[in-house]
Amino acid sequence: MIDSTIPVRTARLIRATARDVGVTEAELRHLPGPDPAGIADGLSRIPTESTWRIWELVDAAGGPGAGLRAGAATERGQLLEWDYLFTSAPTLAESVRAAFDLRALVTDPGVGWTVREDGGLLVLRFDAIEPDPLLAPVEDFVLTTVLRRMREATRTAITPVHVALSRRAPATRQHLVDVFGTRQIDFGAPRAQLTFLDVAALPTGTDPHLGALVRQHAELALATSGPVPTYREALRAAILDELAAGDLELPAVAARFAASPRTFQRRLAEAGTTWRDEVDAARRERAEALLRESDLPVQSIAARLGYSDARTLRRSFRRWTGQSPDTFRRAAGPGNTNGAFTRR
Repeated sequence: MIDSTIPVRTARLIRATARDVGVTEAELRHLPGPDPAGIADGLSRIPTESTWRIWELVDAAGGPGAGLRAGAATERGQLLEWDYLFTSAPTLAESVRAAFDLRALVTDPGVGWTVREDGGLLVLRFDAIEPDPLLAPVEDFVLTTVLRRMREATRTAITPVHVALSRRAPATRQHLVDVFGTRQIDFGAPRAQLTFLDVAALPTGTDPHLGALVRQHAELALATSGPVPTYREALRAAILDELAAGDLELPAVAARFAASPRTFQRRLAEAGTTWRDEVDAARRERAEALLRESDLPVQSIAARLGYSDARTLRRSFRRWTGQSPDTFRRAAGPGNTNGAFTRR
């Protein structure tokens, strides 16, 4: 599920914006959520809420125009497949619709970006999830990035005939007039909106076969994306890996998180857990899986979990579940959907 997440590529742009407007590394380091710079998989996604605090810092540090600068700095290609969806169909309206349909490539899929044609008008509407109304830099970044891609697609300096923004009017609006190219800007609107006249049929100059390939690639990228593991999930996976290797030691696991043992233990405490608790939980998870899915004797399972003998495993297993491994295995046998199989 990718609900309530944004792609790591977008998160990196937001972090870069924060640094550009003067947000310090110390402020960023103490924010919740993973640092997107440390995530190698470009298809990974991080919780949307972890970016709201960054935007708040951008708003406080950058002042008017921070979001506009972010949009101006986002060159074509930085958002990968999504940028090229604006030239994936013969006309501008069709291409924008494709980009909005696949908006989850760059934003939370819960946002409502819609395209409406009404006579000669092309209306682009941007519904927020939260906060509502959007922070000024978020709204500016989204609208100016879309406008820039439309101009690039058509090689025309198209200008909206009307801009609606959900936030309150700033002390001065000239910075917005300069970017949008119009003075027809209203504030306090129910939703952000860009309205254009006689641009829907503008050609994008695309090769229809190439456009179809771009859309297919974008759809595949979206289908294979997924949330980055939480810190707790990553920790549990690391412990299970070390258990499988037969050499579970705190320093080794800490090294996988690029931390000293002391720093690692402090992070565990900040997450509301301890090394002992996490090892215990990982052992239980692995023990239950082996009892359900294999016919290994309890002695062999105990050895795989780093226990000195089967008796120690039996004692731990009874503490976890209130029953013996043998009882658990019988209850978790084929066709059984009750009892120990579902007990946690």
